[in-house]
Amino acid sequence: MTDTPKKLGFHMPAEWEEHSAIWLAWPHDKISFPKLGKVENDIVKIIATISPHEQVELLVLNEDMKIKAEGMLKQAAVDLNKITFHIVDYMDAWMRDCGPCFLKNPETYEQAWVKWTYNVYGEKFPDLLKDNEVMLKLRGKINARMFEPEIVMEGGAIEVNGQGTLITTEQCLLSPNRNPSLDKEKIEKYLRDYLGVSKIIWLKQGLFNDHTDGHIDDVAKFVSANKILCAYEENPEDENYAILQDCYQTLTKTTDINNKPFEVIKLPMAHLQYSQDKPFEAGQKAAASYTNFYIGNEVVLAPTYNDLNDAKALEIIQSCFPDRKVVGIDCSDIIYGGGAIHCLTQQQPAI
Repeated sequence: MTDTPKKLGFHMPAEWEEHSAIWLAWPHDKISFPKLGKVENDIVKIIATISPHEQVELLVLNEDMKIKAEGMLKQAAVDLNKITFHIVDYMDAWMRDCGPCFLKNPETYEQAWVKWTYNVYGEKFPDLLKDNEVMLKLRGKINARMFEPEIVMEGGAIEVNGQGTLITTEQCLLSPNRNPSLDKEKIEKYLRDYLGVSKIIWLKQGLFNDHTDGHIDDVAKFVSANKILCAYEENPEDENYAILQDCYQTLTKTTDINNKPFEVIKLPMAHLQYSQDKPFEAGQKAAASYTNFYIGNEVVLAPTYNDLNDAKALEIIQSCFPDRKVVGIDCSDIIYGGGAIHCLTQQQPAI
């Protein structure tokens, strides 16, 4: 394709820039969420907190699920006029990874979106492969041009500052279970052409026991154009200690497109173990990170895990957003499915 998004003036904006909407999917898969009722209540809290500030584009399986969701949202005093329901067949709720990756053109005030190929983290969960088709079924609901580069990618694997810099991990984007025919140089070209970035920072790997192969949204998060929150582990005996030490050192030594260093702030890790059986063995360490938060127009939705570091993490995140309220969302049951707030959400920028 000669007319790539970058050539046409599009780029992926930073998450803190104004949104018109947030995309979510009502959870229903009991394999991902054995405590489904609890997770449904968590989704209601997310919607109740964010809907006063941005429209909610909500996926539901059928009319019965729509009626159930409406009832729970009404009970939580949610204005249903702020919810747009989309009835579509889907398996899981990870909109960050299978949902649209939105772009904008600041010169023409146009919006576009990228439809990545979603192979469910290297086909680890074959039952979820149908989610690759979800946004193709809904493309008529988005009044914007769609680009389809036919490269395997998930939204949780990329983090941008809206000013030309992107962070990702080698473990994920160079994984042979995604794009075995593409080397680092070719993948960088896709990132530049379709996200409008000019500098790419590569961290080596993501969290221990992360089935996504090291998504960046569990490791590092831009909170402004030149400030990064980085997950950090203090205990040398912890499996994430060396991994996150390396990530932190890399970020402190790198610079932005203007050759200016970033301010890198340490964010503590939660220490959580899965208590159920499949798909994770009981007692396994969960990839539970506080960087997996969503930056909304007026509020920041931050994960908590009933962990001793919850309060400290929320305090650090709040210090980065003096004009937004940080709201903690209990993700101790959501994380069983392998993700948290950021994984569940996808922002649509305002035009």
